[in-house]
Amino acid sequence: MFKKGRYSGWIRPLAYIADICILYITAYFILLPYINEVNFGVYITIGWLLISLATKFYVVYRYTHATDLFILLAKQTIMLGLILYAYFGYHTHSWIHSNTILKFTLISMVLVSIAKFTLFYLLKKYRLYLKGNVRRVVILGNNAKTKQLESFFNQRLEYGYVLDKVIDTNEIEEKGLEPIFYYIQKNNIEEIYVSLAEIENEYIHKLIDFVDNNLIVLKFLPDNKDIYSRKLTMEYYGVLPIVSLRTIPVDEPINKVIKRTFDIIVSLLVIFGVLSWFTPLVAILIKLDSKGPVFFKQKRNGLDYEEFYCYKFRSMKPNPTADLHQVTRGDQRITRVGKFLRKTSLDELPQFMNVLFGDMSIVGPRPHMVSHTHMYASRIDKFMVRHFIKPGITGLAQVSGYRGEVETEKDIINRVKYDIFYLENWSLFLDIKIIFLTVYNIIKGEDKAY
Repeated sequence: MFKKGRYSGWIRPLAYIADICILYITAYFILLPYINEVNFGVYITIGWLLISLATKFYVVYRYTHATDLFILLAKQTIMLGLILYAYFGYHTHSWIHSNTILKFTLISMVLVSIAKFTLFYLLKKYRLYLKGNVRRVVILGNNAKTKQLESFFNQRLEYGYVLDKVIDTNEIEEKGLEPIFYYIQKNNIEEIYVSLAEIENEYIHKLIDFVDNNLIVLKFLPDNKDIYSRKLTMEYYGVLPIVSLRTIPVDEPINKVIKRTFDIIVSLLVIFGVLSWFTPLVAILIKLDSKGPVFFKQKRNGLDYEEFYCYKFRSMKPNPTADLHQVTRGDQRITRVGKFLRKTSLDELPQFMNVLFGDMSIVGPRPHMVSHTHMYASRIDKFMVRHFIKPGITGLAQVSGYRGEVETEKDIINRVKYDIFYLENWSLFLDIKIIFLTVYNIIKGEDKAY
């Protein structure tokens, strides 16, 4: 069914065709001497379609994040490489160097990536400027969350949602659902967003029946308990459905290996490539500037709330309150060399040793000193969730404007919010993005870097 407005039924098939054409053209220039054109063409077409279904390569929505595209492309590249090596491994009479297969795989996927991102951003511009590929929506409810959704629809026009009307649920109590059903059908509404906090179960059942019979999408906003705002997963114990309120991607064995391998490789590069020569220079400067050790170690809480020693280059004069009071703007305890180290975040470099030892990760929630952890754990809701994963040298909260001193309770609340989002949505690409943003912020300079 090809329906105008809500989506174009031609977009996905055309994307399939375009990508397969890219494979054909690339094969013509790179693999032609090694293949039978017909056999390879049939194999690569069927193979591409099958791995695309397996990886959900073309399951991209208007609200899909660019980071998710990178993940899809990485999966598709690996799978394409595997089926190509399998093909040439079977056709042993066609000798081909493995580098040629790798070259074909990488060039093909670079071109596919360019096509995919071009389509992704062109559709955004198409929705924004030409008002095409749009979805007409209504919201049922009147509270903080529906207002937030209303603001999203009105401000993020590139997503292609046209908010037709916000309907107060009081109208349902007064007039029932029939006038609303009539309005939705008359105005070709394609999606309905309902606040669970404001509608009774009997109306929900009627809404479900209505949308099912009229090919309309029904979506719910979280209730007041915020249960549905979590990243829920459904599991089955026999035939009994069980809902898990939180999934942590890093707990998956393969993701643990990926993250730990990445941490070890990067930390070794920094330790041998930077710390090996930088540490003696910093040590001399620290010693000349003030009396005391070169390194500062402090107990912090890490994975599962376990305590460990976090290492830094010493940036303050030795003082008895270092483990109790956080650094503040204009803090007299900071040395001259320490001011530079803290401003550039170079004082954090020894923490790559913590990463190598396994106490920390390169990216994760920033660990707090033990005294502050105890305080926040008793005062801030969900603060302890941060300790489901290893702490990091940098984190999503830090690159989102919540680094350094906690000046108000709002700072720590938002830090926890970003930390929880990170642990529930971890990916290697998200780690890489956070690292690049961290470097960018250091170069740019940050107001709270003191």
